[in-house]
Amino acid sequence: MPELPEVETIRRDLEKEVVGKKIKQVEATGLRSIRRHKNKKDFVSRLEGRKVAGVQRKGKYLLLRLDTPPGEILVVHLGMSGQLLRAKSAKEPTAKHTHVVIRFTQGGELRYVDPRTFGELFITTPDDLLDAVPELAHLGFDPLEDVMSWQRFGEMLAARRARLKPLLMDQKFLAGIGNMYADEILWAAGLRFDRTSDALSSQEVRRLYRAMVETLQDAIKHRGSSLADEQYRDLFGEVGDYQSHHNVYDREGQACRRCRSPIARVKWQGRSTFLCNQCQV
Repeated sequence: MPELPEVETIRRDLEKEVVGKKIKQVEATGLRSIRRHKNKKDFVSRLEGRKVAGVQRKGKYLLLRLDTPPGEILVVHLGMSGQLLRAKSAKEPTAKHTHVVIRFTQGGELRYVDPRTFGELFITTPDDLLDAVPELAHLGFDPLEDVMSWQRFGEMLAARRARLKPLLMDQKFLAGIGNMYADEILWAAGLRFDRTSDALSSQEVRRLYRAMVETLQDAIKHRGSSLADEQYRDLFGEVGDYQSHHNVYDREGQACRRCRSPIARVKWQGRSTFLCNQCQV
């Protein structure tokens, strides 16, 4: 599933490519990807003739604000395998599993592709957004948008008294981080996944906060991570590059870039966790 760096990469591309553009025509091949709407007409009619006024990211959700009087929002959640792809013209080949096509009056298209159809698109109003997506009301702080002191971060860690990896992945504590980036952040901080958050020293808190911010920023700089299945693609259909910079994730048996010990893979709480047993303590 795309995590914060991948969704933020797409958001920044959308901001450059579609904001200010007017929607001419919308096609939906079925109801699975627009399942919150009673029919295709309801979805299509609320988009056609509207202009994209802005793009936001909330956790792993993309919110495309429309220029309708109530400021309606096109909500996009990529799920496990969803892709938003920008086509310069309708003549470009359409990928298999393309479920929604949005055409602009100025030319070009925005296509939603999703082989597994766990993702979705739907339109709602600002007043109804939190009812439609209740988890947005309970999202934790955003490590890119919500700047705080490491002391405040330490207070939040101590108050939770939880194991570090599941805490980093808890969307009610910290928005946007999943299994992959949790492992990368903990390696960068030199901390084990099963350390408890209320037992960190001041130095360890500072390292963890810095590792979190720098890892996410670096991943965005490299346009996210595309793994072996290459299901994550940016707006232009290109794979990310950050996977070549991973320090632990999916590197079982390879040498740690810091101490040269072999990277280990352990099963913990039903997930694969990658770490260096030598330099993560």
